[in-house]
Amino acid sequence: MLLSLFIMKLKQKLGLSYIRTKFKLLSFVSKRQTATAAFKLFCTPILKSPDRNPAIFASAEVVNFSLNGLNVQGYRWNKEKKHKVLILHGFGSAAHNFYSYIAVMIDKGYQVLAFDAPAHGNSEGKTINAMEYSQMIEKVIELYGPINGFLAHSFGGIALSLTMEKISHNENTKIVFIAPATETTTAIDSAFEMLRIKDKSVRAAFDKIIFDRGGKPTEWYSIKRAMKNITASILWIHDEDDDITPLKDALKLKEECFPNIEFIITNGLGHRKIYRDITVQNKIAAFL
Repeated sequence: MLLSLFIMKLKQKLGLSYIRTKFKLLSFVSKRQTATAAFKLFCTPILKSPDRNPAIFASAEVVNFSLNGLNVQGYRWNKEKKHKVLILHGFGSAAHNFYSYIAVMIDKGYQVLAFDAPAHGNSEGKTINAMEYSQMIEKVIELYGPINGFLAHSFGGIALSLTMEKISHNENTKIVFIAPATETTTAIDSAFEMLRIKDKSVRAAFDKIIFDRGGKPTEWYSIKRAMKNITASILWIHDEDDDITPLKDALKLKEECFPNIEFIITNGLGHRKIYRDITVQNKIAAFL
C-alpha cells in the first residue's frame, strides 16, 4: 500500500515537472498560447474522483438532460416529495461522494437531486468553468425546481452563488456552503504558483480569456461580490487547515457581517474530510 502510494505521488511529481517545463518553453514562443493552455488546464479535472457506486444510488431514478451539446447525468430520490434539496459537488469530485447526505435528506422526507457536473462523474465533457457549472444549476432548477435547499462543496459553491443572483429566492431558501471556492482570483493565483508561471503578461492574457468568454473580469467571479444579491439563509462551514480554498478568503467575507450567513470554523479537517465529518453532517442535516 505504501509503495503504491509512493509510486502514485512520484508520477504526479514527475507529471507536474513536465507540465512546468512545457509552460516555461511555451512562454518563450507566445504569451497568448501559454495563457490559452493554462486556461484549458485550469478547467480540466485531471484527477477525477473514482466511482465507488454507493448502494443508495441503486435506488435512484437516473435523469439526464443536454447542456451545450453534452449529456448531463443526475440522480433523483423521493420524486413525489415537494421539498427539494440539490447537492453540488466540487472540482474533480462527483455526486456519489455525497451519499451520506443523500441518505439523511431521504430520511427527512425530502426529494433529493444530485448531478455530475459536465466533465465529472457520468456526465459528458472534458472541461468546465464556473459559468458552465452555473448554467447546469440553472437548467436543473428549470427542469426540476423550485429548489428549497442547496448543499454545495468547493467549486460547486461559487457556481451556486452565480446562479442565486439570477433566480428568484428569499430567506426561506437554505444554502449550505462547505469550503466554497470564495474567490476565483485566489484559485488562479494558486494555479500559476504551482505551474511556476511568473510572467505578468501571461496572467494578463489569461484574464483576457476569461473576460472574452464571459464578459466579466476575473474578480467578478466572487462569492463575496455575489453575496450582495443573495438573500437566502446560509450556513457556511470552513476549516482552518483548508489548503485548496483558503479560509482567509472566507474570513474577509465574514468581516462584512452579512446577517443571513452563519459561519462555522472547524480545525483539522482540511478541504475534503470536512464534508465527511459526522459532526459537520449532523449540523448540516439540522440546518436543511
